[in-house]
Amino acid sequence: MPNSPSHKTAQKFVAEFEKASGVKTKLVSLFDDFETKLQQQAQAKDLPDVVINDTARLGNMQHQGWLREVDKAKLAGQDKVTELAWKAAAAGDGKHYAAPFSAQSFALIIRKDWREKLGLEPPKTWDDLGKLAKAFTEKDPDGDGAANTYGFVAPAGTKRGYASWYVSSLIYANGGDFVKANGGGKFSSSVSDPKTVEAVKWMQDQFCTAKTVNPGAVSNDTTVTHTVFEKGQGGIYLVGPYVLARFVKSVGDDKIEVVQVPKGPSGGPGTLGEGENVYLMAGSKMEPAQQKFAEYAISLAGQKIGMNGDNEGPIVRLPVNQEVDLAAERKDPRWKVFADAYPSAVYTPPVPDWTPFRQKAADAINAAWADCGKDVKATLDELNTTFTTELTTQKAS
Repeated sequence: MPNSPSHKTAQKFVAEFEKASGVKTKLVSLFDDFETKLQQQAQAKDLPDVVINDTARLGNMQHQGWLREVDKAKLAGQDKVTELAWKAAAAGDGKHYAAPFSAQSFALIIRKDWREKLGLEPPKTWDDLGKLAKAFTEKDPDGDGAANTYGFVAPAGTKRGYASWYVSSLIYANGGDFVKANGGGKFSSSVSDPKTVEAVKWMQDQFCTAKTVNPGAVSNDTTVTHTVFEKGQGGIYLVGPYVLARFVKSVGDDKIEVVQVPKGPSGGPGTLGEGENVYLMAGSKMEPAQQKFAEYAISLAGQKIGMNGDNEGPIVRLPVNQEVDLAAERKDPRWKVFADAYPSAVYTPPVPDWTPFRQKAADAINAAWADCGKDVKATLDELNTTFTTELTTQKAS
């Protein structure tokens, strides 16, 4: 939002880039309907010179011809960037169409005060995690004498594919996946793999059998879920690091802890890997300036400004530049949990357009969580057919 902490960090980043490069730069921050507005600009042949956007959007943007290829070898400082981050800047054809900027893994933010009050240890297995959620639901961890707390808070709605986004980390932690890369830009569906089924079923059990998920979760997005956690309605939130500083401030520094997502019964470790890339848009008349911006974005100076210390509003969540000393930039040791999980993070596959996969998966998984009579395996078998058709449609099978 305008004047939000992240907007102010972006303004500072652009100002420092101008100072370092001498390139006059205009920041345009879009807070609503970003993809729609970008599509409109593309149709008007008026794309920006540079776009900072989610790693998951690379396939769609490249497929539409919006991006120019990035010659990694000619990008100053590219050797300082982690190979995993570079992987998220590559399309299905193996070529790079962006420069990495920000990375993130996912972890569990837990009400430490509740856990300690109930005499429980941090969860190390899914069984531990389920027991902790059950205790938070049934044993009045906030001590108010009312049955008004739950274990998990979850953005499990279908809007923007949140249900599949949320469960991704559990799927990867169990060794499952949505699609399998077969090389040469070709993929096959793996969404009905037993490990994927097991992860989705485990979460269905939390909704339906254990009843440890906050009411209304099947309709919620992250905006609502952040508030549910802050209000003390639940004590376990599987989420990225971008809300850590906010929760430290709103819930209490001594009341929260960050714990890695435990390995699943059949796999792991793993979480969803996300972040933002710097996309150099095709047709720009300012290619040298585009190059300078990308080089500044991956530089030590650019990364540190984007991280914004321990404050709210980082536009670089985990640095992609290996020379950044995370402990020096962020004194809060809880950031290290996310950093330690990142090497096992799994990025969205570079299919031509991931959006329909995420949405179709969310619709199916949300239905299985909302309707306790639904058979998860049958649901994912049907989704597997849908995925296979979509891959064929996108000429990616």
